[in-house]
Amino acid sequence: MVTVNDIAIATADEALDEEALRQRACTELLRQRAIELGLLAEDDPAPREGAVSEAASAAIEALLMQELAGPEPDEVACRRHFEANARHFAQGERVQVRHLLFAVTPGVDVDRLRQHAEGHLIALRASDAAAFTEAAKTLSNCPSGADGGRLGWLTADDCAPEFARELFGRSEIGVLPQLLHSRFGLHIVAVDAREPGRLPAFEQVREAVAQQMRQRHQISAVRQYLQTLAADARLQGVELQQATSPLVQ
Repeated sequence: MVTVNDIAIATADEALDEEALRQRACTELLRQRAIELGLLAEDDPAPREGAVSEAASAAIEALLMQELAGPEPDEVACRRHFEANARHFAQGERVQVRHLLFAVTPGVDVDRLRQHAEGHLIALRASDAAAFTEAAKTLSNCPSGADGGRLGWLTADDCAPEFARELFGRSEIGVLPQLLHSRFGLHIVAVDAREPGRLPAFEQVREAVAQQMRQRHQISAVRQYLQTLAADARLQGVELQQATSPLVQ
């Protein structure tokens, strides 16, 4: 039994990897905090198979807005961010990509899968395109494996956001030195070519710059907030990185 403050978030017959357990634990910490602050009824049902009630979802969103609201980025900060990260706002950027996918499925040992993938990554970085093609055909869990892992020319809109963040706004060519993580699993990626796209004027992307700054603030704030909640919680069967002192006031 896996519990957060004595509330079960998983049962013994569920084959969940560590990341899935951590995600459930974080959601439950936020749900319980919403109850504590009166944003959610005390009789809100405990999650079933990781799913919380509709009321709990709304309360968690309200909790994060209430507790973690940050300052609105001003013009000077936005311009500074744009100048430091200009490549990320290029329009029409494309990359020509091949990949191998090591899918993360229920019950898989993620650490062993990562070690397996990293072993192949090291080998492929020292090999030629033919070796990559053969590895994709025999190892990849993506249908593209039959075509040597070729995904063709991609724009950021063609990719899952977490995949796009690691591919675009960069300059590397060849097999990338680290595994890319996505909702589908672990990827070994080779970039064959890049088209940089056009850099817009700041005024054209002012709101996109501000939104990216808001998102970065929220990601950092949520992580710290969860660490604080975890430090005060009774956790059984799941480990979270805990804060030893309050990080969010």
